[in-house]
Amino acid sequence: MIFKHLILTLCVILISFSSASFGNAQVEDSSSEPFGFVRLINAVSAGAGKLDFLIDGKSIRPEGYQLGNLTGGIALKPASYKLVFRREGVTEGMTKVQVKANDTTILIPFAEHIAATENQPERWEIRILRLKQHESEDKRTASFVSVSREPELKVEMRQIDGTWEAVFVERLKVARADIKQTRGYMSVRCKDRELSSVSVGAAGNFVSILYEDEKGELRSKTFQDYKYLSAD
Repeated sequence: MIFKHLILTLCVILISFSSASFGNAQVEDSSSEPFGFVRLINAVSAGAGKLDFLIDGKSIRPEGYQLGNLTGGIALKPASYKLVFRREGVTEGMTKVQVKANDTTILIPFAEHIAATENQPERWEIRILRLKQHESEDKRTASFVSVSREPELKVEMRQIDGTWEAVFVERLKVARADIKQTRGYMSVRCKDRELSSVSVGAAGNFVSILYEDEKGELRSKTFQDYKYLSAD
C-alpha cells in the first residue's frame, strides 16, 4: 500500500511538471476521478523544425518539441486516444493508445527510412515505439531501449568494481541488466563513445533510450522509472 501511494504521489508531481514545462491536454481535476498518463521522448532526427504532438487532434505544446525532449506525465481520462506526431519533411506517424487509470504509456517517436517503390518515392516516416510499464521488483535495474538504425548495439555499463559489463540491445526491444551499485553515477558507453550516465538512487528501473541525432551520432536519454518496461 505504501508503494502504491508513492507511485500515485509521483504521478501527481509529473502532472504538475508536465503542465508547467510542456503543456497538458484534456487534464481534469485529479481529485475527482483517476487518470492515466502518457509520456513523450522525441527521437525523430529526420526532417526540419520542431516535432508536433497531437492527442485527438489537439496540439499538446504549440511550440513543439526538440530532439531529445522528455516530458513529464500528461494526464488523461481512461479512454482510447488517437495520437499523431508531425515534423516538416517527414511523413506523420499515428497510433492509438488505450489509457488506463494509474498507468503510464511511454511513446518514442522516431524516423524510419523507407526505400522507393514503383508507387512512392524514397522518404522518411515517423514510427512510434510504445513502452508499457510493469510493477518493478525491489532492486536496481538498467533497461536499454534502442530506436537506432543499427540492428543491434553493444552497450557497456561500468559496474561498481570497475569492470565494464556488456549489454546487447536489439533494435525496438528492451534489454535489461542488474545495477550493482546503490548510489552515484554509473558510466555507460557504446563503441567507445560515452553516453548519458545513470544517476543511481532508490531501487527501481533506470531507462536509457538510444537514438541518433541529426548528424547520425548515437545519443541516449536516461531517466528513472519505478516500473519495468516492455516493448508494446
